[in-house]
Amino acid sequence: KPFAELVILPKNNSYTMPSISFKNRITRYYLISTALLIFSVFFAVYYSVKVGVYSDIERDLKIEVEYTTEQISITNDSFKISDPEEWEEREHSTLGINPVFIQLMDIDGKILDKSPNLDNNVLLLKMSIQEEVFYDSELKTRPIRQVEFPVFHDNKLMGYVLIAMSLQDANVVLTNLGEILFIGYFLILFVLYLITRFIVGKSIQPIFSIIETASLISKDNLSTRISLPQNKDELYTLSKTINDLLDRIEKAIDREKQFTSDASHELRTPLAVIKGTLEVLSRKPRSQTEYEDKIKFCISEVNRMNYLVDELLLLARFENQKKDIKKESTFLNAMILDVLTRYSEIILEKKLVVKTNFKSDFYFETDAYLFSIVLHNLILNALKYSNLNGEITIDMHEEDGFVKLSIQDYGIGISTTDLDKVFNPFYRSNPSDHPEIKGTGLGLSIVNRLSNLLEFDIKITSEKGVLVVLKLRKE
Repeated sequence: KPFAELVILPKNNSYTMPSISFKNRITRYYLISTALLIFSVFFAVYYSVKVGVYSDIERDLKIEVEYTTEQISITNDSFKISDPEEWEEREHSTLGINPVFIQLMDIDGKILDKSPNLDNNVLLLKMSIQEEVFYDSELKTRPIRQVEFPVFHDNKLMGYVLIAMSLQDANVVLTNLGEILFIGYFLILFVLYLITRFIVGKSIQPIFSIIETASLISKDNLSTRISLPQNKDELYTLSKTINDLLDRIEKAIDREKQFTSDASHELRTPLAVIKGTLEVLSRKPRSQTEYEDKIKFCISEVNRMNYLVDELLLLARFENQKKDIKKESTFLNAMILDVLTRYSEIILEKKLVVKTNFKSDFYFETDAYLFSIVLHNLILNALKYSNLNGEITIDMHEEDGFVKLSIQDYGIGISTTDLDKVFNPFYRSNPSDHPEIKGTGLGLSIVNRLSNLLEFDIKITSEKGVLVVLKLRKE
């Protein structure tokens, strides 16, 4: 019996991290860098205050050290405070504000004397020292800062004096400062986050305008352009670059449409001629001579169509992509003579006189194959449009650091109104007036395109015949 089988595939559990918007990325990067900067500043402030507080306490301790040293009297193998009334001072007898604790100890760590405010407590002794040293300690669980220095008599160590002051007030100040900086740090970051998001949102607002305008652009609506911002900043450059890109795309599409239209028209003509000729031959029996003539005619049309397709492909290649130019030193004199040799049959058939004027050898750094196409098209045009028994002059000379190559014919010429159109694909000036001259109208289009690729200037004028001048950079 037929049955249906349900197959349940395992669910893809891969997790894709959600993308972060451009605005949030800028805010995050700015916030991280600012947070590090603020943390460094706050740390420097806290550390500076702490160093300052400890410096003040140590300065007071040094004053006490100097004063206590003056009060010490040494007797036999011991020492003591020479003025007992000193212990009666308030700072030595109470635990009030800024109390000072003093303790005298012998080399064995035995207490010789101490200030009354120490009561039953003692200060921590580090007996290994040989000079004055400061360190933190505790007294009745209260933090203190104390200094310890040795007492010598006749280069003999008699004992140690320990002087301490309370750190409680200093720690309160540092604790309060730390809490304020800690709370202020995160509060500042939060406020800064809100302000940064607002500023970044305002700053990138033109980007949303660009996106909105770009979304309206399609192949059928390429005329829309992005409004340029008033400030000539990076967004202005971006908008202008996109507009320039759209201009090039629009021109390329228009050129493509025109090219397709012209190519289909040009290819349709020889196909129609061939079809008509074959239809005439098929209507009734013909003699062998008639068949041969019509077949030769069809072959010539096929050859013409092949030539047209080759030129179309060549032009399309140069229009759609930049060919890798392989530049090398090219001997122009020999290249021109080679082209003339190739068309020697046409020269003889039309009984043309070709004059070459090369005063010296000229070289041009270029792609030899592509430049030969330029010369072939220009010289062939001069030969085709020259009259019987006509003359062609090819001159080459140096001028202002450039090589000027001139090709002059004295044929039918080009009207002034048509000179601006000669580089357009498939354009031929008054072809109906000279049906004997065959052509596709693509030669000069190819030459114009190659002039941009090979970086040389071309100028065409027409008075008596046609004068073509190429301006080539001399090596």
